[in-house]
Amino acid sequence: MNERITQYIEVFGRVQGVGFRPYVHRTASALGLDGWVCNVDGHVELTARGRPAALRDLVTRIREQAPPLAAVRHIRVTDAPSGATTVGSGFTVRASHADSAVAQREIPPDAAMCEACLRELFDPADRRYRYPFINCTDCGPRATVIEDLPYDRERTTMRHFPLCSPCAAEYTDPADRRFHAEPLACPGCGPGLAWDDMTGEEALQAAVKTVADGGIVAVKGLGGYQLVCDATDPAAVAELRRRKRRPTKPFAVMVPDLASARRLAHVNRTEHDVLTSPQRPVVLLTARQPCPSGARPPSRKGERSRDGEGRAVPRLAPDVHPGTRRTGLFLPTTGLHHLLLSELDRPLVVTSGNLADEPIATDDAEAQRTLGTVADGFLTHDRPIRARYDDSVVQTARGNVLMLRRARGYAPAPLPVPVSADLPLVGAGAQLKHTFTLAEHGRAHVGPHTGDLADAATYDAFQSAYADLTRLTAIQPRAVAHDLHPGYLSTQWAQAQPVEYRIPVQHHHAHVAAVAAEHGLTGPFLGVAYDGLGLGADGTLWGGEILVADLTGYRRVGRFGRAPLPGGEAAVRHPARMALGYLHGAEPLGVPRPAPWLTQPFTDRLDAREVRTVRAVVERGVNCPQASSAGRLFDAAASLLGLGDTVSYEGQAAVALENAAGTRRASSLPWRLTRVEGLWVYDPSPTLTALLQGLADGVAVPRLAAAFHTTMAEATAALVERAVAAGAPHTVCLGGGCFQNLRLLTDVGRLLRAQGLRVLTGRAVPVNDGGISYGQAAVASALLARQTRER
Repeated sequence: MNERITQYIEVFGRVQGVGFRPYVHRTASALGLDGWVCNVDGHVELTARGRPAALRDLVTRIREQAPPLAAVRHIRVTDAPSGATTVGSGFTVRASHADSAVAQREIPPDAAMCEACLRELFDPADRRYRYPFINCTDCGPRATVIEDLPYDRERTTMRHFPLCSPCAAEYTDPADRRFHAEPLACPGCGPGLAWDDMTGEEALQAAVKTVADGGIVAVKGLGGYQLVCDATDPAAVAELRRRKRRPTKPFAVMVPDLASARRLAHVNRTEHDVLTSPQRPVVLLTARQPCPSGARPPSRKGERSRDGEGRAVPRLAPDVHPGTRRTGLFLPTTGLHHLLLSELDRPLVVTSGNLADEPIATDDAEAQRTLGTVADGFLTHDRPIRARYDDSVVQTARGNVLMLRRARGYAPAPLPVPVSADLPLVGAGAQLKHTFTLAEHGRAHVGPHTGDLADAATYDAFQSAYADLTRLTAIQPRAVAHDLHPGYLSTQWAQAQPVEYRIPVQHHHAHVAAVAAEHGLTGPFLGVAYDGLGLGADGTLWGGEILVADLTGYRRVGRFGRAPLPGGEAAVRHPARMALGYLHGAEPLGVPRPAPWLTQPFTDRLDAREVRTVRAVVERGVNCPQASSAGRLFDAAASLLGLGDTVSYEGQAAVALENAAGTRRASSLPWRLTRVEGLWVYDPSPTLTALLQGLADGVAVPRLAAAFHTTMAEATAALVERAVAAGAPHTVCLGGGCFQNLRLLTDVGRLLRAQGLRVLTGRAVPVNDGGISYGQAAVASALLARQTRER
């Protein structure tokens, strides 16, 4: 009964930077065990001596009751010599050390402020009262301050701030909430705020006054600078748009609490949970009506209405989210955000600290240089940002959280790769919404969102992030997977890497493979890939594709009808050109083009010279690549309906089309499928003709927009039905940026499930190009594993 044994326990997963060693210490001590625990590279090791039942209990609690931010993925238990620890010695936390033989490393993401720290922040009796950098083992910076592993203070940017005596006492007290909280700080020893020559509270108040007076402030956040202004002030929002060179893309808005979010938008249970989660992403929500009874929105700064209970509700400036009823809201992530919102008592625009298409600024000098013409002042601090992480963005559907941008709070936590290769590799990503993915031992680390690689600064940010993450994860790729497009900078980067294998992965195969891999599929599936553009295996541009696939390959079985892109990929910014391309040069599939009298009202509102030029280049085939793109068809439909002839960001016209459709139910427009070279092809000509006919008949634009969405869903269901009838699998993976459109996603999913099919889409991985690198890594891993088996 008094038998004691000694065990050596290794715990892998997200177990550093999450209060794991303190948790093990408390648990083992409570169970009467002797031994020690320490960080080793990216995992935790412990030796424990005691009764077998107590040791079993320890392992169970580690697996099932770990701290909130931890993620235990694997535990290995082996017997240890009885002399490894002494009976009655107690349980201790040992110094960390490195072990190059252990390859599995995991970088903990940043976590928003916990409730305990929030109470202290506003408690006048607490020594951290109003201290912006308050944190504990359950919250605070992680990925943005880590310089190396094992995760200890001396290997973070907090090494610049020696602990004062009170903080050191907390850091070494096993009973304290801040026991081994590596970013631990207080006003006496930690980072401090600065505004010009002012510091501390004076600096904060200077920033508050600037925002209150209608100005724009650059605030140094967790993973980069953010631009902040009063979200209820139309003039401030308009000026931010002008200076940032972001004319129409919606801004994210930070509100102090859930009650404030509910006053601005509808919040369901899933949205509630993700808004208040430690990740604190921006959540796209359906905004409440701008004002009751269709009255004009307020145009004066700070104007408020009353909700149903008589409470004052601030109105967002109309230009915060123009063209869409969906608004991106999020809750404060740091003490600094809480203090700003508390002082200003209004919603704040909190957007990336950059100019259009550039990476967010992280270095103080860089921020002054790039944002000096944007911000009226800088609220900064002296804690260096080691890694660049923008805010994550999500939406919800059918009770699920769907990732749109995987960044702060989520990246670079690993995701599973269902087929593991024997060697490390990297997915180089695409060109837009760029990410890269490192994969080894069946795990993939998707790097932070960096933006569009066409910008030189973004490309530099990608290379810097890649160097950091390879070092921190100890993954040194021997293979690289890349897109087929030779013009992508990610492809050119991949071609220059000193690796053993270069694996080209078709863009749309990567889209649906990302969905399949996230859901653990290893066998065949049916993929529906709808997006803007991606180079196909036949040299044309694809974007409306039905694929029978697995992780090692695919077969194209359906597509959308082709149309020319007048001016090449520049047509992405000119939906009217796409509409003209369809009207004058759509792939001839047996249906006549619309009669001139139907098209004339559309062309008459355009510049006559542009119409003649586009028609000429289409007829001559000059710089007019053909594309079978669902995304470009959405652009064309939006332009025909008068919802956007030019756009300032990709997808803007499709957003306007979705917004116009709303939740209206409408019968489909005419559509047809035809066979071309062994593929089922959706012919868009009857649909576009019907849109023009509807306009001529006086049908309301919102009804036509809803009918267009219904048509896209029905045509997709028919393409899938043909593929299944020919023997395609009954599991369907929906990928590509078009499935960010919740109306399309919902309608397609409903129709496919009605066919008895299993329908999957991206959740933890974006369906847009931000998920391409993960799909590439999953494909490359499966191909390399197959190659190994066939040797």
